[in-house]
Order: sequence, then structure tokens, then C-alpha cells
Amino acid sequence: MRLAGTAVVVTHNSAAEVEACLDALTKMAPQFTPIVVDNASADDTVMRVRRRPGVQLIANAENVGFAGAVNQAVGALPGDFILLLNPDARLLTAVDGLTQAAQQYGLAAGKLVDEKGNAQKGFTVRRFPTPMALAFELFGINRLWPSNPVNRRYRCLDMDLDQPSLVEQPAGAFLMARGDVWQRLGGFDTRFHPVWYEDVDLCRRAADAGFQIQYFPAAVAEHSGGHSVGRIPPGCRALYWCVSLLKYAAKHFPASSYRGICLAVMVSSVPRMIAEALQSRNFAPVSAYSRVLWVAGLRLLTPRDSRLGIGLY
Repeated sequence: MRLAGTAVVVTHNSAAEVEACLDALTKMAPQFTPIVVDNASADDTVMRVRRRPGVQLIANAENVGFAGAVNQAVGALPGDFILLLNPDARLLTAVDGLTQAAQQYGLAAGKLVDEKGNAQKGFTVRRFPTPMALAFELFGINRLWPSNPVNRRYRCLDMDLDQPSLVEQPAGAFLMARGDVWQRLGGFDTRFHPVWYEDVDLCRRAADAGFQIQYFPAAVAEHSGGHSVGRIPPGCRALYWCVSLLKYAAKHFPASSYRGICLAVMVSSVPRMIAEALQSRNFAPVSAYSRVLWVAGLRLLTPRDSRLGIGLY
């Protein structure tokens, strides 16, 4: 049975956020059937979701990652339209216009705002990352000099987020796709595990397949941001991010650029490791960054066809 719309919310220790997300979803998008996939939360997220009528739940015994959880949800409850919404995102408007945009273009995204109503510029919409943009990220240049030309282009800092436009890579926190487009693309690539770059990869593959993404700012969601990611220990956070970054580069960059990214990961990891070890006053970052160095070095020396199979271990 196909439904008019499926709204997918992936949770991981999201008890403090998920009920407000579902309340707003039920009110603003009643034509979408909500399905929550919980990735082995240690809090009472599952209990809170389970007691809500009309919300379907998949409670995973282990964390299958964001990509895997979304694919689970769509497989269990396919719809003519798939709405991805983070548990820390709360719809402030209806999504009818967003649905129409997805119908026309294949994918569409709304505007994310903070609690004061300010657009989350730099996060809501980005351009596809270039090797230079990722190198600037790895070495912290974009954090130290956010107005640099590379970062301005990458994070669309020159874009008016109040105007609709075709975009390259909106955030997966508030993204809609036509069901047939989702199926044609094969959903998320679950090799991006547990998190990061799965939405960038999906948008890149959509563009390569000839689809466009419409940014529709009249559809708005308040987004607090990073509620689950923020609970990952800093060293592990760097490990997950770097591994997913390397997988994206392996899929979408030419060989020479990919090797450059591998080297950039290795070189930038050393000062990051020292800084985080001094800040935390323990050796956990040393262990995490040692694994980053090992994975990046192994990928640098591995034939291209095998690189995507190299995970965390």
C-alpha cells in the first residue's frame, strides 16, 4: 500500500526533542504518516514515541546509522513523497508548497531557522563540497576565517535564504523527495555510517541523474541542531566525520584530488589530536585520531574500487 506521504524521523537519545517534533508534524503535515526509527536510544525516547497514536515505530536494538534507519523507514512505509525531518526540527508551517516543489523537481527543501527565527545560513543550503572546501574544513580555516571566498561559496553565504531557488545540497534535516525519485536513487548509501555525508551523497547522485532540488523558503522549521551528534565524544566525532568525508571523496572526486584529501586528513589530524588531548586532559583523542590516521593511510594505498569498503576498523 502506497501512502500520500511518509514523514521519517530518526532518533537517538532524542527524548527531549521528539515529542515537540511529532506534535508539529501532526499539526502542520497531517497528510504525512509519521514513522520513527530509533537507533538504540538509552533514554526513554522509545517509550515516548510508542504511546503516541498514529505514529509508527521501529525500535532498533543497535545503532544502524542515520542512512540505514531512513532506508528502513521508507522500506517499511513507502509513500508518494518522503519527508525527512530531524527530531530537533519543529515544523512552523504547512508543507503543501514543499510537496508541489518536490513533485515538479524531484527533491525540495525548506528553510531552517533558530529559536529567534533567524535563518540558519551556512547550514540550510550548501554547494557541493570541492576538494579545496574540504581541505579548508580539515585545517580549520573556515572556522578561523569564515568569510574566506572558498567558504562563502561552499556555505552559500552570498545567498538570500528568503528567496526560492534551485540549490545543490540542502540539509537532510528538512528534505523532501518524490517516492519514485527516492527509489530510483536507491535511497541513502548505508556505507556512510553512522552519520555525515549521506545527504550530500544523495544530492550529488540526484544531480548526476538529472534531478534538481528546489529550495522553498515558505516552508519553515525551527531547528536546534546537533542534539545527537553533540553527545558523541569529540574524538569519535572526528573519526566518524573524517571516515564519511573520505568515503564521499572516494565516490565523487578524481583520483588525484582524492589522494590530496587523504593526505589532508592525515596532516590535519596531528594538531587536532594534540589540541583535543590537551583540552580534555586524557588520551582518548590520541586513540581516536590514531584510527583516523590509519584509515586515511590505508585508503591512500588501497585500489580505488576497494576504498568504499574501508570502514572504521
